[in-house]
Amino acid sequence: MESMLNKLKSTVTKVTADVTSAVMGNPVTREFEVGRHIASGGPGLCWRIYNGTKKSTKQEVAVFVFDKKTVDKYPKFEKDQIIDSLKRGVQQLTRLRHPRLLTVQHPLEESRDCLAFCTEPVFASLSNVLGQWENLPSPLPSDIKEYKLYDVETKYGLLQISEGLSFLHSGVKMVHGNLCPENIILNKSGAWKIMGFDFSISSSNPSDAEPKYTCKEWEPNLPPLCLPNPEYLAPEYILSVSCDSASDMYSLGVVIHAVFNEGKPVFQVNKHDIFKSFSRQLDQLSTMSPSLLNKIPEEVREHVKMLLSVTPNVRPDADQMTKIPFFDDVGATTLQYFDSLFQRDNLQKSQFYKGLPKVLPKLPKRVVVYRILPALTSEFINPDMVPFVLPNVLLIAEECTKEEYIRLILPDLTPVFKQQEPIQASNMILLIFLQKMDLLLTKTPPEDIKNSVLPMVYRALEAPSVQIQELCLNIIPTFANLIDYPSMKNSLIPRIKSACLQTSSLAVRVNSLVCLGKILEYLDKWFVIDEILPFLQQIPSREPAVLMGILGIYKCTFSHKKLGIPKENLATKSLPHLVSLSIDNNLNLNQFNSFMAVIRDMLSRMEAEHKTKLEQLHVMQEQQRSINISNPGQQSEETKNPPNTGNQIDDIFGSSGVNGKENGATAPASQPNRMSLTLEEKQRLAKEQEQAAKLRNQQPLAPQTIKPANTNNSQTKDLTSSLLNNMTSLNSLSLTNTARPAPVQGTTIAAFPSPSPMMGTMGGPVSNGFNPTMGFQTGGMGMAMRPAGPNLYGGMATTTSTPNFGALTQNQGPIGQSNKTPDMSALDNLFTPSQPKVTLNQMGPKPMPGTNTPWLSQFGSVQNAQTQMQGASVGMGGMPSGFGMQANPFFSPQNFSQPAAAPSMNQSGIKQSASANNDLKDLFG
Repeated sequence: MESMLNKLKSTVTKVTADVTSAVMGNPVTREFEVGRHIASGGPGLCWRIYNGTKKSTKQEVAVFVFDKKTVDKYPKFEKDQIIDSLKRGVQQLTRLRHPRLLTVQHPLEESRDCLAFCTEPVFASLSNVLGQWENLPSPLPSDIKEYKLYDVETKYGLLQISEGLSFLHSGVKMVHGNLCPENIILNKSGAWKIMGFDFSISSSNPSDAEPKYTCKEWEPNLPPLCLPNPEYLAPEYILSVSCDSASDMYSLGVVIHAVFNEGKPVFQVNKHDIFKSFSRQLDQLSTMSPSLLNKIPEEVREHVKMLLSVTPNVRPDADQMTKIPFFDDVGATTLQYFDSLFQRDNLQKSQFYKGLPKVLPKLPKRVVVYRILPALTSEFINPDMVPFVLPNVLLIAEECTKEEYIRLILPDLTPVFKQQEPIQASNMILLIFLQKMDLLLTKTPPEDIKNSVLPMVYRALEAPSVQIQELCLNIIPTFANLIDYPSMKNSLIPRIKSACLQTSSLAVRVNSLVCLGKILEYLDKWFVIDEILPFLQQIPSREPAVLMGILGIYKCTFSHKKLGIPKENLATKSLPHLVSLSIDNNLNLNQFNSFMAVIRDMLSRMEAEHKTKLEQLHVMQEQQRSINISNPGQQSEETKNPPNTGNQIDDIFGSSGVNGKENGATAPASQPNRMSLTLEEKQRLAKEQEQAAKLRNQQPLAPQTIKPANTNNSQTKDLTSSLLNNMTSLNSLSLTNTARPAPVQGTTIAAFPSPSPMMGTMGGPVSNGFNPTMGFQTGGMGMAMRPAGPNLYGGMATTTSTPNFGALTQNQGPIGQSNKTPDMSALDNLFTPSQPKVTLNQMGPKPMPGTNTPWLSQFGSVQNAQTQMQGASVGMGGMPSGFGMQANPFFSPQNFSQPAAAPSMNQSGIKQSASANNDLKDLFG
């Protein structure tokens, strides 16, 4: 890599040094910037050709430089002769002005080291193109090395040379004297130009009809640069020292031969014995064999044979050569017409430009791009001709690469994008550009699209011509994918909407809706919902075509997988709008059916989406409820229950709270009843209530508090007194010497026991300490349920909750009574449930193994008292703690706000109590 960089550096340094040394000190460098060496030309290819630019105008030129060091090998006399000959040729060229002669931009300037002059931009000499590469840069430029002449280029080039000779012979009365490929220059457009007038001969009597030319005798001792190229000279020039215009025609014949024979002339001349060579050549020309011209096209072969005739009078003149059928080629004729455009009026030009699109595809790309395109773009300064020229320029642009388009075409198109005068021409220009918009957006850089192309589209949408607006709206969808989104959102869409609302043309309004419908896929979903759909409601007209266009936009937005309409928008905006439009009197049956089909699809999707949402929400709520019920708190391993934790249920509800039918235990027959509390017991109860309140605030799921609708103060007082007396009597029992085994894990106690008295294992009735039998109804019984949590003593509380006694008295007392029951919520937090909801199969009593165990065997030692309630969650009188307002799956909130209804059977076959008073009587006697 480093070696390549060094080589490149040395090459650049060498080229820069060559250029600097070649023109250093020459006055040409004061006005022109000299570039790289590109070609060579002139007599003996002695002139080096550089590209350059004029410093003041940045106009591109070609700089011809002759380095005097190349002739230092000659004596001073010969050196001066060479320089004088070259200077004479440039000066003669400078005086002559014709399209077929090389145009001089700056006259010859001489310095100590070089000669230099500037001309129009040049590609190379014909000699370079035909393979003569002397005095060319190294490495050889690839464009010259790979250059091949097309037939149309050859034909038109030879025609141009013939026209140039015609000008010299007829107009100037001059013989060129050295017409050869070295002195034929191809300019940058591909036109062939004549230079090298070093040996030109002017007529001695230019005013006479028959000019006379004086020819110099051949001097073989002079340097080659002081003599014309003998291989292209007519025989009479050497043999008879005579010449006229026919001598140049002989040279033209040799040039034609060289063009079709890879640069080789007809004969090779021995310059050291030129007279002998020409004598032999003369004999060969007299008996010319057909093989000598076999590579020349047949249609011009006879003309070339005549040009190479030994007799000058047989040779056709230049004017006759321009009219031979060989040059009647469509391409050559087209190129010739371009060269004479400045002589045509606008009508003739317009007719020519109209037929040009048929010819352009038949011409080579290089000819079209570098020869025809410059002539076309030069017509942009004529506003009336732009509509006729522009289609041809865009046709050429389609065949160009993006780089060629940006470099050769776009600079000339930019002013045309903004042309607005005259109005008629401006409208035609808009139509032409709109038809080729995909080409412009594909090859034009984004910055130029934003600054030049899109403003023209916006101008077309706002044009007063309905035809332009319709065409613009029809074409926009074809290139919408090439427009950047910000431009479409902020500039294009607002103008389409404005055209739809403000126009008085039904066609423009309908085409606006159709255009919007086709470009919806390139827009953002929420932009469509926020900008496009509300715009549809602003359209004032109600013609069927407009209504169907509105329906089409709704349908496209609704059905497109990228877009879609949210159900909220469907329900509140889209469907009401469509329904109102669907009953318009202008619609026929098929159109109405189309409206209803879209409306039904929208309704179906809205129903399905909202139903799915509600179902998912319902499932989530059920899952959350199941999680809250089935994941109660667990006892911490690091904390221990106090010794009397297992007796808390006994202290509050009596020992019958842990005995039931399912575990085969038998409750004691009776319990003492204390109706009063000691001061110590009241203090302990107050402390428990305070700590229970703190625990309740820490629970994630607080129990649902039921406020009784009607409460009787006296009945509530009796209930509270009975409860407190019961607690006092239970506290007096001593169970320290009685061991109770922990219930089996996972046991459940019937949620709805039979209305009959509860039976022990021996078949006897079970007593709860207040009445002889514990048969009581379940109606009106509500048990609160909470997750397990720490108890009052730092351990884990058992999972049994206290009954919700407020629910027992909700239907008692007159309606509107303001008396409230005492707040017993502190008791609710002593224990929390640990079991989920019970099923119907679990609501009935189930026999358990070991039903023959005596009821006294349930009581264990004091050490077992801490864990006796962790296995099962039971409530008062054998009721499970999950039975209550939150845990009961059949709970109906209406039961708490309606009066007591007649007894009914629930799903378990349990008869509901008629009133809460019956329950109280069964429970407390």
